[in-house]
Amino acid sequence: MHKVGFFRSIQLKFIIIFILLLLVAIQVIGSYFAKELEDELVKNFEESIESTVDILQVNMKQAFSKDRTEDGSGPSLQQEVQDIVRVNNTDKIIKIQVVDMQSRIIATSNSSSGSNLEKKTTSNFIKNTIRFGVPDSDKVYNTERNLIYRRTVPITNDEEKQVGALYIESSINGVYNQMEDINNIFLRGSILAITVSAFLGILVARTITKPILEMRRQTQIMAREDFSQKVNVYGSDEIGQLAVSFNDLNAKLKHSRALTEEERRKLSSVLSSMSDGVIATDKSGAVTLMNDAAARLIGRSPEEAQGEFLLDVLELDEKTVDISDLPDSGSMIIDFSDQDNFFLIRANFSTIADDEADITGFITVISDVTEQQKVEQERREFVSNVSHELRTPLTTMRSYIEALTEGAWEDKEIAPKFLSVTQNETERMIRMVNDLLQLSRMDDKDYSLQKEKTDFITFFHHVIDRFDMNVSEKITLQRELPDSQFHVWMDKDKMTQVLDNIISNAIKYSPEGGTIRFSVVKQKNQMLVSIEDQGMGIAYEKLDKIFERFYRADKARTRKLGGTGLGLAIAKEMVEAHHGKVWAKSQEGKGTTILFTLPLMNKKRRGKK
Repeated sequence: MHKVGFFRSIQLKFIIIFILLLLVAIQVIGSYFAKELEDELVKNFEESIESTVDILQVNMKQAFSKDRTEDGSGPSLQQEVQDIVRVNNTDKIIKIQVVDMQSRIIATSNSSSGSNLEKKTTSNFIKNTIRFGVPDSDKVYNTERNLIYRRTVPITNDEEKQVGALYIESSINGVYNQMEDINNIFLRGSILAITVSAFLGILVARTITKPILEMRRQTQIMAREDFSQKVNVYGSDEIGQLAVSFNDLNAKLKHSRALTEEERRKLSSVLSSMSDGVIATDKSGAVTLMNDAAARLIGRSPEEAQGEFLLDVLELDEKTVDISDLPDSGSMIIDFSDQDNFFLIRANFSTIADDEADITGFITVISDVTEQQKVEQERREFVSNVSHELRTPLTTMRSYIEALTEGAWEDKEIAPKFLSVTQNETERMIRMVNDLLQLSRMDDKDYSLQKEKTDFITFFHHVIDRFDMNVSEKITLQRELPDSQFHVWMDKDKMTQVLDNIISNAIKYSPEGGTIRFSVVKQKNQMLVSIEDQGMGIAYEKLDKIFERFYRADKARTRKLGGTGLGLAIAKEMVEAHHGKVWAKSQEGKGTTILFTLPLMNKKRRGKK
């Protein structure tokens, strides 16, 4: 093997790492030191300014509290305050101003601003202290972009009554200039430290790489006598050559392991691509293998199920199921349902035997049959409901027809009544069959909507008018419809049927003197339609079921009124076909409200002809 150059060697990498670690440490220490030093310098600066402020406050309090003669023989307040300001003006302070309670400047240290005397200050910073009597301080940049420290405090007299405000402005640039000098010194020290660390890094790197080179020579010897695992090659440095040595050693096993690896890949590919779950166990029933499909079905990871008993994984009762009998059962349905979800899986069992026909394990193939079972259950319930609904009118018709056959047709009073009942039952069965055919076409998507642009409010009024003419006077139809136009893209005939079914139900269940309310509300890109009655109401747990086929909240009363139990189911299908949603709100004894939404036409579409 060729010798590794310095710039490609691990020595250089160790040196770089050593320098980087040192550099990070220096930066952390330097940053902490600089921050603490800056805070301390700023704190000392503010304390020095605060001591000046305290002295000025005391002198100002004495000046404002002093009694002065009316003849003006002594110095005036403004002269005395100006003298105090002039005496206490230092190099650190840029400006001192004394302002009375009328915001008028009565003294200043800035000679160039002498014309501001007797004028009102425009600084809100000073005015806030005059107004609220609260001291304040901050750091701002002045017009020359120099950072200054501002401080304002209230001035009081001997009676602790505020008589004005003191404003001091001082440059803080000196503190930060001092910090900049310190940082430059620290930078030069860091460069020196990095230089020294580079020299030390070379010495340390040599001591680290020496045992690694010895390990490389040892692996070359092992390559002729023994084998080890394959390693990744990430570079051409010493560690990279060590990895090549391990890979050369591993190549001697390549041929013998190739066949085994190929078979393993085939099995893994088959298991991972299967939609059904596969669980393999040993002869005691402990899980040895599980594919991802099985893990998803039973809700447990393959690693978690590894080594567990098969009956526990499938949640079967060990007392009622013997694992040795599972292959004889062929398959079984296992219920994995919980309170929120209905979930069933089918498990098929088989055995694994060796050359001597001894059982060495079990194979279980599981699949999701929830939807299949749901469809089968719905089919059975549908057949049962249709049979029940048709049997009642057919039984009634047979009874009346038998009575007519036995001579009741000769009775002029009874015969017409019997024939009327038979006709009503026949019409009811015809309506039921028509409703079933319509639902069948909807299920098969064997129908089309003849949509057109429609003002729903006008259309709704026409539908209500039709009921208003025929409804009993004891029931009131109350409209709460807006005056504006709500344009929707819909099939008028289908939507008329939806409203007929809902309004008819509301009228059937409304008591005498009851009121049925109709309302339409706009909600963003859709409208909400509600039809509320004052009937007997529906229990909360039954609300979701009223849109199911043949479901009746009050079966005896609905059958008596001639309902088929399919009206709301048809209404739901048609509303959803218009990209809407339908639901119900109710409370027992307080009526029921049926609500549904329809999408409104957007402005772009509404503008088309």
